[in-house]
Amino acid sequence: MERRFLDLSLPVGQSRRMRIIERPGLWMKPEALAELVGKLRQIASRTLADKDLEYGIFSGDKSRLESTFITLVTDSKSGAPIAFNALPVIPLELDGRPVELLHLGLVMVDPDQRSKGLSWVLYGLTCFLLFIRNQGRPIWISNVTQVPAVVGMVTETFSEVYPDPAGGGPRKFRHLVLARQIMRTHRYVFGVGAEAEFDEQQFIIRNAYTGGSDNLKKSFEVAQKHRKDVFNAFCQRHLDYNRGDDVIQIGKLDLPAARRYLTDMVPKGALGFVAVASIMALIQRAILPVIQWLDATREFGRLRPRSKA
Repeated sequence: MERRFLDLSLPVGQSRRMRIIERPGLWMKPEALAELVGKLRQIASRTLADKDLEYGIFSGDKSRLESTFITLVTDSKSGAPIAFNALPVIPLELDGRPVELLHLGLVMVDPDQRSKGLSWVLYGLTCFLLFIRNQGRPIWISNVTQVPAVVGMVTETFSEVYPDPAGGGPRKFRHLVLARQIMRTHRYVFGVGAEAEFDEQQFIIRNAYTGGSDNLKKSFEVAQKHRKDVFNAFCQRHLDYNRGDDVIQIGKLDLPAARRYLTDMVPKGALGFVAVASIMALIQRAILPVIQWLDATREFGRLRPRSKA
């Protein structure tokens, strides 16, 4: 197989192994893809007490797996899946140019594995590696949630986030342009139905759980709280949990955000792992194609070896 896509597997400590898979629907063989989705469903089933989801990677639409980065964490001894993150890439337009926005998508952890130090892997590692692979160029991100802890994590980690319950940063025109496009043509990414209303001033999605994400709806009491009450108070004040509201956040992954991830989220003992993962991601993306390009004796894509005279 031509290694055009990221497929990185490394141990992450405590008898766990992580695998980051870029757009598996574009290159994985059908049986391997079915096995991957089966592992993700296994985690979802345990997390949701055997309830189903009908959007995104669980919709049955192969195109969803063609535009998503999957981070899968397994038990390195048994191979059992214990957690995953699905990050869809959304094609948008900004300033008259095409731009790819990374949506901080569905994160699920087996109930028996919660509070065991997986957040730095599931919530930031894939984003960080993509930033490194993108040569440090900023990447726009979006987040849709009703969980105060996630609202706070996104606000504190990424740059230029709106809404920002803690700092009260202003809504910029770029925030609005991106959010409008997402809500107009990409609601299916996070399971929001056409009947949901978008409040452009507050960036609140009213009646959000009608597009296949119904079983993710939580009460405020159940939703995980943030250590800073400002984020909890924001969600309680602005979201109607009985109706099923979400907040949509738009932000940017840039150099300051990458630095905050390394200093605030990654355990000091895991910094070496992040360095190794970054190097391997760069090798897969940049160095190997150069080596293959310079090898005139083997085929590479449409290129053919030079014939001998």
